[in-house]
Amino acid sequence: MAYTRNTKNGLWIGFVRMLYTAIGVYLIYLLLRYPALSLQYAFTGLRLWFEKMIPTLLPFMILSGILINMNLTEGFVRLFHPVMRFFYGTTPNGSYTLLMGFLCGFPMGARIAGELCRTGRLSVKEGNRLLAFCNNIGPIYFLSFVVSTLSLEMPLAPFLVMYGVPLVYGLFVMRIPQLFQPLFRIFDRLFLPGKSRLTESVKLTVPITELSSQMPQATGLLEATDNAVLSGLIGIAKLGGYMVFFNLLNILFVPFTRLPGTLLNAYYCILEITGGIARCGPLHPFLVLVMLPFGGFSCIAQTYSMIRNTDLSIRAYVWHKLAQTAITALIYMLWRPF
Repeated sequence: MAYTRNTKNGLWIGFVRMLYTAIGVYLIYLLLRYPALSLQYAFTGLRLWFEKMIPTLLPFMILSGILINMNLTEGFVRLFHPVMRFFYGTTPNGSYTLLMGFLCGFPMGARIAGELCRTGRLSVKEGNRLLAFCNNIGPIYFLSFVVSTLSLEMPLAPFLVMYGVPLVYGLFVMRIPQLFQPLFRIFDRLFLPGKSRLTESVKLTVPITELSSQMPQATGLLEATDNAVLSGLIGIAKLGGYMVFFNLLNILFVPFTRLPGTLLNAYYCILEITGGIARCGPLHPFLVLVMLPFGGFSCIAQTYSMIRNTDLSIRAYVWHKLAQTAITALIYMLWRPF
């Protein structure tokens, strides 16, 4: 039995490696076959990063880094924490993650959760639960870019759906996690053989407030600023690399000119949401609004880069995003507010 299982695993690993190799060879061929188009796609990703991500995200990354390094996060949310604790049962640093994640937009929720967990200021259990719903497209991005690109005449209803779904979803994740336990067990059996992070992230036997016994010391303003600037520049540079790479992947289906336009637009949105929105425009508002909670593969990769070297689970994050995308699609199918 063990020999059969090992043989199947070996065949599967060999197949996956062969598939990755084939895709790599195909991409190299496309880059050589369409050099001008490849340059255009890469430049589009670079321009979106430079014009959209740097001015909107880097200041928040630096400011948040300063607050974390100086241990000022709890004081920053002192006014809002009682309300958030009442609804979501968060610790002060959990309230800070929730507030900044929603106000600053993706990927600040994941970045802050990762930093706080890495430094022992936030428990992994609470971090996983917060990551499930606080890492979303930012309201400034939604109102300034999405609304204008899709030509939404009544943006209030889509705005409420965009942020109401994760807020309500978060109530169940934070306050009634036992409802999700059977679902996580099914995911464990299907996709996570052996020890599972999904189940560990929602065990009820560990208090949500359990933290490291060695809390890091606060640093001075100049040292905190220097650390925050360096960390912010590294983080924003990594995001830029992901933007360029995933926009470049738009070249994958260039040889297949007869594919339906709707299918290609869906692929663009699933791959990288900002470029997908720009390509879809007002032609497919339903598709764009449904895909916004998911964010695309580029957002997933960027989230992973923000929580690397922590015990936060990217698998759980993806399943939560899929669930919120399905809920959003159902709402829009039953009610078309645009």
